[in-house]
Amino acid sequence: MKTFFSFKEVFSPKLFSSLRTYNKQRLLQDAIAGMIVGIVAIPLAIAFGISSGVGPTEGLVTAIIAGFIISAFGGSKVQIGGPTGAFIVIIYGIIQQHGLTGLLIATIMAGILLIFMGLFRLGNVIKFVPYPVIIGFTAGIAVTIFTTQMNDLFGMGIQDAPADFIHKWICYFEHWRDINWWAFAVGVVSLLIIVFSTKMSKKIPGSLVAIVLMTLIVWLLREFGGVTSITTIGDLYTLPDGMPAPHLPALHLAEGETLFNLVRDLFPSAFTIAMLGAIESLLSAMVADGVIGDKHNSNTELIAQGVANVVVPFFGGIPATGAIARTMTNINNGGRTPIAGIIHAVVLLLVLLFLGPLVGMIPMACLAGVLIVVSYNMSGWRSFLWLAKAPKSDFIVMLVTFVLTVIFDLTIAIEVGLLLAVILFLKRTNEATVIRSFSDEIDPTYHNDVRLHGNDLDMLHIPPHTEVYEIDGPYFFGIANKFDEISQRIGADGQKVRILRMRKVSFMDSTGIHNLEQLYLRSQRCGMTLVLSGVNKHVFKTLEKSGLVQLIGRENIRDHINGALARAEEIVKSNL
Repeated sequence: MKTFFSFKEVFSPKLFSSLRTYNKQRLLQDAIAGMIVGIVAIPLAIAFGISSGVGPTEGLVTAIIAGFIISAFGGSKVQIGGPTGAFIVIIYGIIQQHGLTGLLIATIMAGILLIFMGLFRLGNVIKFVPYPVIIGFTAGIAVTIFTTQMNDLFGMGIQDAPADFIHKWICYFEHWRDINWWAFAVGVVSLLIIVFSTKMSKKIPGSLVAIVLMTLIVWLLREFGGVTSITTIGDLYTLPDGMPAPHLPALHLAEGETLFNLVRDLFPSAFTIAMLGAIESLLSAMVADGVIGDKHNSNTELIAQGVANVVVPFFGGIPATGAIARTMTNINNGGRTPIAGIIHAVVLLLVLLFLGPLVGMIPMACLAGVLIVVSYNMSGWRSFLWLAKAPKSDFIVMLVTFVLTVIFDLTIAIEVGLLLAVILFLKRTNEATVIRSFSDEIDPTYHNDVRLHGNDLDMLHIPPHTEVYEIDGPYFFGIANKFDEISQRIGADGQKVRILRMRKVSFMDSTGIHNLEQLYLRSQRCGMTLVLSGVNKHVFKTLEKSGLVQLIGRENIRDHINGALARAEEIVKSNL
C-alpha cells in the first residue's frame, strides 16, 4: 500500500544509488573534481561569511558541514552546497535586528520548513515561482552585494555603516576623503586578475589566483615596504585553530521579549531563507540535470537542504543552499557522483585545520574584488534587459521586486513580487476566459465537441425556449463576477432550458461550484432546467464530490453538445 511519506519517493539520496556501480576510475575523476571545487570554494566561503556580518570561520564551517550533508543526502548527483550570495542580504538584516541568536533560530526554522516542503512533496511546486520574480530579487541581491563591498574596496574603514541602501551610499560619499588608495589598488588589481585569468586558463579559478597573488604582494608590502594600512582578514577576525565544537549559544532576549515573540518575528525571515534555499538549489539541480543527462529528486534535495540548515547553526554556521557556480565547476571538472561534493568538504576542512594563519593574511580589498565579480555574475543583466521587451506586466513584477529588494527588504520583495505576479496572472486568466452565448444555431466546423455524422456539416439548431452558454477557460473565482452578471438574466424571454457548455473548463474551484449551484437554484425558481454539456472526467468528479451531480441530475449532464441539445428538446416538449 502506497503511503504519503513513502521513503522511496520522498527521500532517496543519490549517493546510495551511485555507489552501486562505483569504480576506481570514477573515484579518480570525482577526487580531482572535488579538490578543484574545494579550492574554488575557499575564497567564496570566506567572502560570503564576512559579507553576511559573521566572519570567515563561519563561512568555511558552513561550506564544510552543509557541503557534506547536501552531497551525502541530497537528490542530485553533482550538487555542491554551501553559503551563497543570495543569503547575504537577509542574514545581514537578521543580525542587525536580532543578533546572532536571531540568525541561529531563523536558520533552524528555515531548515525545518525545507524538510516539511520535501516531506509534503512540494519540490515541483517551488519550480513555478515566476521568472520575473527570480530575476528581480537576484538582480536586487547583486546590487546590494556590490554596495556592501565599497567600504572594503576603497579601504574607508567605516565601522558601523548603515544597513539600508540609500543611507549606506550617503555614508560612503561622506567618507570619500578616507579612501585608502593602497587598498583600492589591491581591489582593482584583484578584479583585473579575476576577469582576465579566465582567458588564460579556465581550470584554475581567477578568484584563487587573485587571492594568492594579492596576499603575497600585501605581505611583501608590509614586511619590506612599510605599508601597513591595507586591512587583512586577520586584522578584523580571530581565526580558530580547528573545527568549532557543536554548541548551543545562549539566548539573549531583550527586556520583556519572550522566545515565542522572537520566533514569531523571525518567521517571515525564516520563510524567505527557506524559499531562497529551495529556489536556488532546485534551479541549480535543474541546470545540472541538463548538462549531465540525469534527473534529480527535488523532494530529497529539499530534505537534505533542510537537514543542513538545521545542523550548521549549532557549529556557528549560516544558511546554505545549492551553489550553481560551484556545481558547474564540479561538472566541468569531471564530477559525476556525490563523492566529489564530499571530497570538496574534506578539502575545506583541511584548509580550516591547517591553513588558518594564511587565511588571516588575505586582504579585505581582494575579497571585495571577488564579491564584486560574484555580484556581476549574479545580476543577470541580460535577462533584465530581455524582460524589458517582454509583456509590461512581467517587467513591472520584475522591476517592483528589484526595487523592493534594493531599497527595502528581501522578505518584503519576495512577498510583494509573488503577490503581484499572482494578481496579474489572475487578471490575465480572467481576461482570457470568455463566456459565449448562442440562441439559434451552432457551427459544427468551429465547435469541435459536436459529433458529426458522415459529411454532415450543417448547422446544429438550438431547440426553441433554449439558450446555450459556453465558458471558455477555467471555472474559478476569477470569473465569478462575469458569470454572476449572466446568471442574473435567467428567466428572460420565457426560456425553459439553459445549456452550459463546459468542454473547455479544465478545472473548478469552490467558488465555481458555488456559482454553479446558485445558477441551478435560480433556474429552478424561474422554472428552467439546467443542462451541462462536455463535462470532462476531472470536473465531473469535482461536481460529484460536491453533490451537484445529484442536485442537477445525471440525466442533465451530457458529454457532448448533441446529447445536451437532444435533452433540451425532450424537456421543452414535456413542458408544452
